[in-house]
Amino acid sequence: MVSLSDRSLDVVALELPQRFGDRGGALAEIDRLIGSPALAGADLVLLPELILTGYVSPRGDSDLRRFAEPIDGESAERLAELARRHGIALAGPLVEASGGRFYNSLLVFDGDGRRVGHYRKRHPWFPERWAAPGDLGTPVLELRGIKLTVAICFDVHFVSEDAGDALDEADLLLFPTAWVDSPGEGDMRADLLPVLARRHRIAIVNANWGPSRPALDGQGGSRILDARGRSVAAAPPGPGPSAVRATLRFARERRGT
Repeated sequence: MVSLSDRSLDVVALELPQRFGDRGGALAEIDRLIGSPALAGADLVLLPELILTGYVSPRGDSDLRRFAEPIDGESAERLAELARRHGIALAGPLVEASGGRFYNSLLVFDGDGRRVGHYRKRHPWFPERWAAPGDLGTPVLELRGIKLTVAICFDVHFVSEDAGDALDEADLLLFPTAWVDSPGEGDMRADLLPVLARRHRIAIVNANWGPSRPALDGQGGSRILDARGRSVAAAPPGPGPSAVRATLRFARERRGT
């Protein structure tokens, strides 16, 4: 027997300018935004890649090992506390130290502050010489009856080959980025993400770093796409934090006896 299960998830992509080396300032701003009336009732908030530490210093230093912590360190505790206090699922970054290696990681907490997901970026970008390739594979998590999976920034170029089964199984891709476009080549995500969504029939929430110092092409433009590859919400251009919010509805065939 085939039945259709109609489900929805109210998702938010927070777009923030990086505060390099200022974890406290970043967390305070995230706390303020999540607690604002504009985000009341949301189910899930996604933060940009490495937004607690910053991705690269204003002088171009991209070695983040000085900020590394274990998976149960202070940054993870603060993210869990934010999720619990606001009663919202929260997916946020960690410069993770484990077994003598360092990883560009994403942690997912449910509304009770329990860690329900842990992903390590499988394909560090060229400046991320500090980061080892992720060795945990690609998870499929469940939140409020919705199946989620994860890719971080440069992973997107390989994710169909690496994790096609996970994408096909999941309803929603969490895609945090500190995106950089080549000067003069326009918005590469506008080409990549709709194709990925349609290929795997998966909605995508992309939280990107906002215009920051240093200013780089590709900053801004956080967006949410439905499983047909249509943009349903996007950050306005310009500086400052933005909260991109949409209610995504999912109808997926379930097979049973």
